[in-house]
Amino acid sequence: MDPIVMQKLEKTGYKAIPIICGPTASGKTSLSIRAAKELRGEICCCDSMQIYRHLDVGTAKPTEEEKREVPHHLIDLVEPDQPFNVASYLDHAYEKIEELLSRNVLPVFCGGTGQYVQALQKGFDFSGAPVDREKEEALRLEFERDGIDGIYSRLIVLDPDCKEKIHPNNTKRVIHTLALLETVSGTTKDIREASTQNGPRYPFILFAIDWPREVLYQRIDLRVDIMMKDGILDEAEWLFKQDLPSDCTAMQAIGYKEFFPYLKGESSLETCVDLLKQHSRNYAKRQLTWFRHMDDVNWIPSDQLGEYKIDSFL
Repeated sequence: MDPIVMQKLEKTGYKAIPIICGPTASGKTSLSIRAAKELRGEICCCDSMQIYRHLDVGTAKPTEEEKREVPHHLIDLVEPDQPFNVASYLDHAYEKIEELLSRNVLPVFCGGTGQYVQALQKGFDFSGAPVDREKEEALRLEFERDGIDGIYSRLIVLDPDCKEKIHPNNTKRVIHTLALLETVSGTTKDIREASTQNGPRYPFILFAIDWPREVLYQRIDLRVDIMMKDGILDEAEWLFKQDLPSDCTAMQAIGYKEFFPYLKGESSLETCVDLLKQHSRNYAKRQLTWFRHMDDVNWIPSDQLGEYKIDSFL
């Protein structure tokens, strides 16, 4: 690790930057707020949907009260129609880390987006694998003309693992990934491995919250009920009226797309709410799978959340 980085970090009183992760509705926000207070730090969000402005309830952004308790960063970065990816997140994250360390403040990362967490932990550098924008645009036009089936088939031929990781309905990601693979040789795994050669830019230590599966699912269902009272349907209607492309990332967000059939008059509200609960539970399962395959994660049993001391690891 760069001695200059360690010197900056040690001025905060600690030798590593914590990342608190885990599935949706697991209690990451409350734990990160408590940790930030104890560590005299500020929170950096690590969530691929909280970066969008206007989408607050459905992305479970920190409330105004929570932001008054501890400053939160890396939220509300772009409009819902603006492109944003892992590389964009790293640029913002590294800039914010430097700003906080310059004030002798410890960054406390919190979020459930596995790609963002892993990119920080591994120190991904995407500059060596640029996407050919002309190729990506050509694929987009092909999709508009002929549909996604042919494009998706070519993607699976180049990288069979993508069949398990990328759903054909996620057309934006299908097109981007195929453009990347047709620009550089190798699979997505090869590209990820090539991007980790420099190692992490900062020393991070990971914590993940572990709940019994059925209890977590109950928490998710309860959260959806609370979101309904807090106005998630109004946000979904606002997003729906923006008339964004269907493959826009914000339009694919869990918490909004489930209500579009209701807003079109094609489904009942009750059916859409049940679908949101199911999609959220499925997403939590995928998050847990992702984090369990990551290296060096300190798992926090849910029954120890109240007394768990993160500072003892730093």
